[in-house]
Amino acid sequence: MNEQSHVPLVKLGDTDLVLVDPADDIRGRAVVGPDGEKFGKVDGLFLDHDEAKVRLLEIVDGGFLGLGKESRLVPVELVRSVDEDQVVIERDRQTVIGAPAYDPELTDAPEYFTNVYDYYEVGPFWAPGALYRRPPYYP
Repeated sequence: MNEQSHVPLVKLGDTDLVLVDPADDIRGRAVVGPDGEKFGKVDGLFLDHDEAKVRLLEIVDGGFLGLGKESRLVPVELVRSVDEDQVVIERDRQTVIGAPAYDPELTDAPEYFTNVYDYYEVGPFWAPGALYRRPPYYP
């Protein structure tokens, strides 16, 4: 397990922080797995408070008329590509829906975001030597 630093993550829209590059706001775009299957959409973005960089995507899948939908968090390191309509990630639908559900009541717990990175087997952004990987954008 990777011990989380003291860098708080905040949801874009729940804070006065803004993105350095407005093109990084990919909310509302469809999410596509490596197999081409569309599932869910990007509903939220989590930024680190110190650098205002996107670190996690909140992906919403399922539901009918807003009922029964569930959110999962996915590290930005898993984004393969982004275009005007969709975000392609390196995990399939089954993997994403198998992740722990996003619970806004738990985001202050130090291990919460650590568990997200551990689930996807991705090194967290606060780990020594970690580099920011901005997703590739295609027109």
